[in-house]
Amino acid sequence: MAYTTQQNSDTDAKYIVLYRAIKNTITSHELPANWLLPSTRVLSKALNISRTTVNKSYELLQLEKLISSKIGSGFRVSYNLSSEFTPRKRKHTSPSKKNYPNISEKGIAFTENITLVNKISSTNLAFRPGVPPIDVFPVNRWKNLLNNYWRHIKSSNLSYSSATGLEELKKSIADYLNISRNIRCDFEQIVVVSGSLQSLYLIATTLIDKGDEVILENPIFPNVHSVFKSSQAKLIPLSIDDEGIKLSQLDRQKSKPKIIHVTPSNHYPLGVKMSVNRRQELLNWASEHNTIIIENDYEHEIANHDQAIPSIYSLDQEDRTIYMGTFNRLLHPSIRLGYMIVPRYLIKTVQALQEHSHRFVSPSIQVVMNQFIEKNYLYQHIKTCIDMANERYELFCREFEKISKKMTIEKKHCSSFHLVATFNEPDSIQLEKTVLAELESKNITAHALSKCYIDAPKTYGLIFGYAAVRPSVLKKKIQTMKGIL
Repeated sequence: MAYTTQQNSDTDAKYIVLYRAIKNTITSHELPANWLLPSTRVLSKALNISRTTVNKSYELLQLEKLISSKIGSGFRVSYNLSSEFTPRKRKHTSPSKKNYPNISEKGIAFTENITLVNKISSTNLAFRPGVPPIDVFPVNRWKNLLNNYWRHIKSSNLSYSSATGLEELKKSIADYLNISRNIRCDFEQIVVVSGSLQSLYLIATTLIDKGDEVILENPIFPNVHSVFKSSQAKLIPLSIDDEGIKLSQLDRQKSKPKIIHVTPSNHYPLGVKMSVNRRQELLNWASEHNTIIIENDYEHEIANHDQAIPSIYSLDQEDRTIYMGTFNRLLHPSIRLGYMIVPRYLIKTVQALQEHSHRFVSPSIQVVMNQFIEKNYLYQHIKTCIDMANERYELFCREFEKISKKMTIEKKHCSSFHLVATFNEPDSIQLEKTVLAELESKNITAHALSKCYIDAPKTYGLIFGYAAVRPSVLKKKIQTMKGIL
């Protein structure tokens, strides 16, 4: 807001000039509703006028109900569209498209495929997949660690950070993986990211050119499908059986994929565990075809708490496996912290991509996560989550079976924070859509099973996330579903 008397009569008092200037910025919506105005002392000093002049201007604005004040909270804009004033419209031109450069093919692809991503704007926890028991997260412990970080921070630590992550956190992650999963890696191979989606984007950008082949499990995470399709890869969907991805479906002569993406600990969304034999078969096939394996171990701790199966990474003797993990699905989604172990030949490229895009994950979050691991808080929290998930899984199944006549739960021993319920009718595409819409109208969230298929869906159903819902709420929500199911 500029203060000037050039456009006003010399006879106008200064407070009138100021009043008109502020009024004009408010009625033209240059100052939005509820905007905090400068104090009379600050404004008088800035404009080199008396505080009395500013007070008089503010009084006139209050009389017209353009601003309001409360003791201790200053003066705020109170003008809105229902006022007698008509806001001044900004001039807008609509040039033809030829005046702009074309959007890139990849940009168009990502725009077109955004519908594949499971993106739900609601805040409903019942029954959103992918959310851990966030009500048992040790908030006070985390808060104390974070407060301690800021209490002892030095100004030199507020500068730029390493693109691939802080060394102390990467070492803690390496030790944690060694103890909990028998994964041995050099900490310099670890890249700290904001989550699995960023890992996939970095990998796709590093390796995939237009038309390159990528093998995906079918069904699969819709987000994984979206990233590789948007990267303009040629997708090869392979179905799964009781042992995991079926490599026998591949044309061994014609297929030359750069990447095979799998979820061996806990296939998403069906919960199948890949057998050790199938894991070794996958490694042998990848070696013969010069292919990189992405081992997406998104909920390893939950899926393998009762039986330990060697990871593909630990069986790999050729450094051709990218191992992905995330804390978002163990602690809470808003933490935005994950990691991947990258083959040595890819480290420089991935680091360069980080430097050109995300730069680095917040150092404060990394430091606190490092201490969270070192102090054994992570192990304790995981145990609590497993116990809580088991209880809520049993409760969900028990209550759901009481009310559902249209669907059957595909029971897997609590190996994830979600479960799948399929429709009893064979062709239920319209039923799936209808039930989803009715659930949403009741503030209940679920994901469509059909959306996980790359080609024509083999079956229809819903994916429910039960782990984040307190037992009392869980019962009420399932009763709400009774009339629908």
